[in-house]
Order: sequence, then structure tokens, then C-alpha cells
Amino acid sequence: MLRSLAVSALALLSALPLARAADTPFKIGYLEWSDDPRYRTERTKAQFPLQPWGRPVSGAEQAIKETSFAGAQLKLKFELDKREGADAAALADAVKAMVAAGTHYVIVDADGPVFADLAKRTASLAVTLLNISAQDDVLRGASCSSKVLHVIPNQAMLTDALAQYLVLRRWVNVLVLKGPNPADDAFAAAWTRSAKRFGLKIVDTRPFKLGLDPRERELNNLQLLTGSKDYDAVFIADADGEFARNVPYQTAKPRVVVGASGLVADAWHWSWERDGARQLNNRLIKAAGRQVTSYDWAAWMAVKSVVEAVVRAGTPDYTKSYAYLRGPDIVLDGFKGFRMGYRPWDGQLRQPMLLNTGNWAIAIAPIEGFLDPVNNLDTLGFDARETACPKAQAFGASK
Repeated sequence: MLRSLAVSALALLSALPLARAADTPFKIGYLEWSDDPRYRTERTKAQFPLQPWGRPVSGAEQAIKETSFAGAQLKLKFELDKREGADAAALADAVKAMVAAGTHYVIVDADGPVFADLAKRTASLAVTLLNISAQDDVLRGASCSSKVLHVIPNQAMLTDALAQYLVLRRWVNVLVLKGPNPADDAFAAAWTRSAKRFGLKIVDTRPFKLGLDPRERELNNLQLLTGSKDYDAVFIADADGEFARNVPYQTAKPRVVVGASGLVADAWHWSWERDGARQLNNRLIKAAGRQVTSYDWAAWMAVKSVVEAVVRAGTPDYTKSYAYLRGPDIVLDGFKGFRMGYRPWDGQLRQPMLLNTGNWAIAIAPIEGFLDPVNNLDTLGFDARETACPKAQAFGASK
């Protein structure tokens, strides 16, 4: 009997490698812009809010590790094909090589301008790009594409979440401080839209400039910048983040600071503990070797989106999995307590925003009481009625 059991055990063990060898590889592409200034060491060490604190590829790698059970159902082995490029042209060449090799989903870590250029260069290919780090509203509007899904939230979603919270707290009069860069203009424009949408009043918009030059004290002295007019809150439109970190507790009046510092809205925060988030955070932090941000979560979520679509479609066929991924039936669990999926009009992932103060997530938006006729998550960002995406009708959305 013992000999028989031993032989059976050996037979079983010898069969395991064969079963693994029989699994068909399903590759998910992952692209990094190698010259991305957001990942300079001096920036990642500073850990500015709303900025990446390191390359988020570890989030995607962790998600791949979690796919063995899902892949077994279809005899698939999900793998990550990681590549990089110095500019949009090099990234596009990498995408073309991936598609030629049978890869049709590519996760992209690049800023807005580079991502937009890449999307144009690959528009004719049978590929879906998953954006995990470009938050520009224009990518969901005038520059939208049917070949792009946005896992990371856009600026309008972040500012809408903050506006809802300020309305809840009745901090309705807001002073805006805006930086000199085009990205700051876009951030301020998003806030202006959110303020109008939810009934907040912008009492004034004042430009700031990073520096200590006494000749420019009207632009860099916080007592002067935040003096005179009364207000309930200060919104900082600082896409770079360096000026914003000095604003809390330095204003002329004792007021709350929101936007790029103070109270910040983001897709993810390492302190979030509800809805199973503690376990996910532990895994992501272990994989990254540091505290994680929304970029790490987005990389993880991008892989999960593709895997869910393939498994639910029941086939690795790109056409069928893509239809499911962009369809109304997909339900994605991002450990934030809401059923999530991609908006048909601009490819943005519907998701709640976490409102945090640096070391704690104090609330989650949409705030209770803010309603949408179709989906309450659409109170964050551009809903179907206000989308600026010229291809929204072709995506199956009605304005």
C-alpha cells in the first residue's frame, strides 16, 4: 500500500510541471517613459501629495502574482511584458512590437503630453492602452480615444470630490492660489468647474511663484497672498507640489487648505483600511518596498481589469474580452466599497475618491446626498451629459 501511495504521489508531482507547461501565456504589456521627470530621485523622496513616490510597476507585478487561480480556469498564464522608451516614438515602436507578438493590452506609465502622442501614434493598432498616471482632463475630452482606458482618475474627479466635501462642511467661499505652469492652469480650471457645479464661490484667484525673492513678495509671501478678503478655504492649484506643501498653517487667516496640500483627494491612500484595503495595502507596500500611492493602485487595478475581462468573457480573444471590458456588465472590485467599471463615453474608470490629510483617509466621495440619475459615481468627473469627448456617441454613450 505504501509503495502504491508513493508511486501515485510521484505521478501526481510529475504531472504538475506538465500542467503548467500546458498553460498558454497571456501577455499584458507594460510601458514606462524612461525619461519621465516625475521619477527623479529628489522628487520621489519629497513624497509630494498627488505625485508618484516611485515607479508603480510593482503594483502590476503584484497583480500578476494574484492571477494564478483566475488563469487556471482558462488554462492561461498571465504574464507582464515590461518595456520602456525615451519618447512617444520609441514607446509606439514598443507597442507595435507587442501587438505583432499577440499582445493587445498595454499599461502605460507616462505623463499627459507623452501619453497623448503615444495614443495618436498607435490609434490604428488592435490595442487598448491603459493609462495609469496621466490625470489630464483633456485626455478624457477633446483628445479622447476609443483605444484608451483611464484607470487613474482625472483632475475633474479629484476637484469634484473636494467640492462635495466643502459643501458638506459649509465652507463655501474659497480663495484660489494658482501656480505659473500650464498644468497649474488646468488644475485651477478643473476647480473652477467643480465650484460652479456644486455651488461654491471663488472669492479671488491669486497667482503664486515659488521662491524667496523679496522683489516678488506679492507672489511668494503667504501672508500677502492670503490676506485681505475673507474666505472659508484655500484651494492650491500646484501640479508640481513644492509650493503647496508650505501653505497649511501659514495662511493669514486660520482656514482649511485643500487641493495639492492639506486636504487632498486621490484614488488611493496607504492608510485606507475599509473594504479589505488593509490586506491589499500590505501586499502593495511589500512589493514596492515603500508606502504606496494612487499610481501603484492604478497599476494593480489595470492588470485586474484585463484579467477580469478575459475570465468573464471566457476566452483570450481580444475582440470579445474588449467588448466585455468596455461593456455595462463588468464589475471591478478596487477595495473601495463600490462596484466599478469604465464609462462608455470617455473610457474613465468610475471610482470613489479618498479624501486624506497626509497620514489618514478621513472620508470617501461621492459624499452621501450627492446623487446622479444613473450612477452616483458619475457625480465625480465628467458625466455623459457634459463630456467633451467628440467620439462619445461612437463609444455607445448618449449625451
